[in-house]
Amino acid sequence: MLDQFFSGSALCRVDTVGRLSLPPFVRTTLARRGDDGALFIGAHEADPCLVAYDRSFVPLLHADLERRRIADEPKGAGAAAHRARSRRAFGFVEAVNVDAGIVLLPPMMRRRAGIAEHALVIGGGAAFEIWDTAASLKSGDPDLAEIAAFHLEFQNAA
Repeated sequence: MLDQFFSGSALCRVDTVGRLSLPPFVRTTLARRGDDGALFIGAHEADPCLVAYDRSFVPLLHADLERRRIADEPKGAGAAAHRARSRRAFGFVEAVNVDAGIVLLPPMMRRRAGIAEHALVIGGGAAFEIWDTAASLKSGDPDLAEIAAFHLEFQNAA
């Protein structure tokens, strides 16, 4: 059920194999949505990060792609643009299992986002983002950089 949203941020350790322990705000939202143990992780449409969501978000993603296709057709946007968006949304994504709040970041996705030892997890409402910490600081988004700097300072102070 998509009446629960991902809201919050956390810096999470990623081990050498790519296991990431999801922060409490993600686990709580997944549980409230009726988590079936599946999570989809894919390339973000515009930013150098990953986007993650549960099964309940997939129909909304498809509906958004169709809405954009229909809106773009009168503007002369060809089928190639729609196929590229669809490929990114449904082809550049991998399903993973959530086991006791832990996911294994797929190697291709991890490489795509440049995620090494730490990941910044950012709530985005219906979905959440997974950022490499250095990329989040260099993103050009002052709010994202501030969140990343806060979590990195807090971690170093601990």
